[in-house]
Amino acid sequence: VKAGKAKKINGHNVLSIDTAVKEGILVLVPEPKSPHGADVTPDGKYVIVSGKLDSHTTVYDIAKIEAAIKAGNFSGKDEYGIPIIALETVAHNQVALGLGPLHTQYDSKPCVAYTSLYVDSMVAKWDYCEGKVLDKLSVHYNIGHLMAMEGDTTAPKGKYLIALNKLAIDRFAPVGPLHPQNHQLIDISGDKMQLLYDMPLPLGEPHYAVSIAVSKLKTNVRYPFGTDSRTEQKSPFAVRPGQERTEKKPGKVEVFGTVIRSHITPEIIEANEGDEVTVHLTNLERAQDETHGFAISKHNGNLSIEPGKTASLTVKVNKAGVYPYYCTEFCSALHLEMEGYLLVQPANYKAAGAKGKEGQVYGQKDYDARVKANNDTQAIINSVVGYITSVNFKDFPQVVAMVEDATEQLGYAEQNKKKSEEFAAKGDFNSAFLWAEQWFQYQVKAADIGLRAKTYLEQNGAKKVEAAPAAK
Repeated sequence: VKAGKAKKINGHNVLSIDTAVKEGILVLVPEPKSPHGADVTPDGKYVIVSGKLDSHTTVYDIAKIEAAIKAGNFSGKDEYGIPIIALETVAHNQVALGLGPLHTQYDSKPCVAYTSLYVDSMVAKWDYCEGKVLDKLSVHYNIGHLMAMEGDTTAPKGKYLIALNKLAIDRFAPVGPLHPQNHQLIDISGDKMQLLYDMPLPLGEPHYAVSIAVSKLKTNVRYPFGTDSRTEQKSPFAVRPGQERTEKKPGKVEVFGTVIRSHITPEIIEANEGDEVTVHLTNLERAQDETHGFAISKHNGNLSIEPGKTASLTVKVNKAGVYPYYCTEFCSALHLEMEGYLLVQPANYKAAGAKGKEGQVYGQKDYDARVKANNDTQAIINSVVGYITSVNFKDFPQVVAMVEDATEQLGYAEQNKKKSEEFAAKGDFNSAFLWAEQWFQYQVKAADIGLRAKTYLEQNGAKKVEAAPAAK
């Protein structure tokens, strides 16, 4: 390519067959009947190729291939002028594994490989250095790909193998003509393979998979605030709590909102028939796995908004009406309250004066009952806080993030508590009750986060810490 021998096709550098042959980078080696998988061994010495319509699997010696190319040891050329190396010149061995060999994965043990046998519905364990079959295991049914633990890397881990079978047939309870695919977990730690577990999967042919150790994953609990996950940059549509707004132009409504347990802000979006409505939502959560969703009734679209993420949904509102929107991911005990309404006015609508009916009015009895429940909830929160602060929670970054989140929620709870008490002091128990409800919502969020942190600490070996000595 650097020498200018490539040709640009649709913006891509392409080497012609003639150029590749002249440069010595393209040669052919025969493989019996419909090759279906070419897998290099972990040490890089061999490549194993299976013929789907042949019972043999061939082990090619890469060093012999390189030597034949260097020496120009070719048996002929194909109709396009590509040189051919004779099979016997470069084959290390050929092994009769069974009917329909397809793909190969490797064990942590030297020279041990596993090849899927589609027609036989079996996995063959074999020694590719010595060229002999070590074991066979029936799988259910018609295996295609297979996956050993890091089995196509330079350092396979062994222990387990998964057969990605294309058919399940009679392995699961019949529920009709449509059956799941079947993945089977196999223990390969011993001399003989042992089938451990069947796992049904819906829809689609299982086609290639890899496994890696979980310890290699370095994941984030949340996105940096306001991240657009498509660009991995700060979204220009992100807003902080209290900065939510709606902007209107002729034919367009643009909403900059937030979501947090258990509230979507704004609760009301107003538009006119025919408008294009775009909703940008930022997930304010910091706790792990607190994903929110967003969908508008009768409008085809759904957002998945992970903690810290900003996502956008655009819809065309072609019919007047009231359309609920709601969170489509369960997030807390008050999940069902996480909703709002898109109000679409008819085209050319003119408002007429009208007086609405007053709804539910709450009194002192309602307020007192709500406050009692809130105080009981706070007692539970205090007990959880007592446990968390009695152990080394600061040694667990995930818990520290949860504690910060819960502390912020309790701050909001305290603000709403004060407003509730102010209205109660004025004798406005309806407003006092409503603010007490908001106080409770923040308590629930804090309690949920706190209990999650407590469970995490208990499951991950948190240790008691010495209490600070009392001041003299």
